[in-house]
Amino acid sequence: MITNPRAVDRIAIRDSLGYPAITLLASMIGFGSLVNESGLPLGMAIAGTLGIWGLPGQLTLVEMHAAGASAFFVILGVSLANARFLPMAVSFMPLMPSRRKGMASDFALVQMLSINSWAAGLKRFPEIALELRRRYYVVFGSICMSAGLIGTIIGYLGVEMMPREIALGLIFMNPLFFAILLAGVNNRPSLIALLIGAPLGLFFHIVLPDFDLLLTGIIGGSLAFWIAQRWPRPDNLP
Repeated sequence: MITNPRAVDRIAIRDSLGYPAITLLASMIGFGSLVNESGLPLGMAIAGTLGIWGLPGQLTLVEMHAAGASAFFVILGVSLANARFLPMAVSFMPLMPSRRKGMASDFALVQMLSINSWAAGLKRFPEIALELRRRYYVVFGSICMSAGLIGTIIGYLGVEMMPREIALGLIFMNPLFFAILLAGVNNRPSLIALLIGAPLGLFFHIVLPDFDLLLTGIIGGSLAFWIAQRWPRPDNLP
């Protein structure tokens, strides 16, 4: 069990400066270039990254704005696209209990939550002392958000310096990394959800592209939960 704060900082920095920061930087370059091509200002690109902090929701914002949707439907679309953050936050935040009274700090910290910090926390928290888990999360999340913000600015300002196909293709680096990251988490429900969600996502994208993420999450997640509850649990998996 790691009880040294500086050791926790080093682990968080090492974990975040690898593939998480690189993929976030690259994918947000694609997002920034897309925002520029859509005619939105740089401030909107930065606000979208820091305020939404979820690539599906950020892309929904740009696409619905380009389609001329009203503010109400833009907010609704972004909320549905990032609805996965609700169960993620509910399951993840209790793993970092705080000694402080009140929930103000929790609301501030939950904004930093992403699939990167969620998966990294599930992997690292068992070996980190309970009182230092927030420290790991804050360091890890701050580096990831900084990488995403830098990528957004680079993509917006440098859209003319790279072919459009390459700039937009960078967006797909993040979902690819998510799949690799979840596959490496020694957690049976996560593995089952990945194996079910990947083909379901492709199916719903072909059949109902406007609701693919929502349907994949509801149906795939429910099916994965049902299977995980009824499948005998091996001794070497949590």
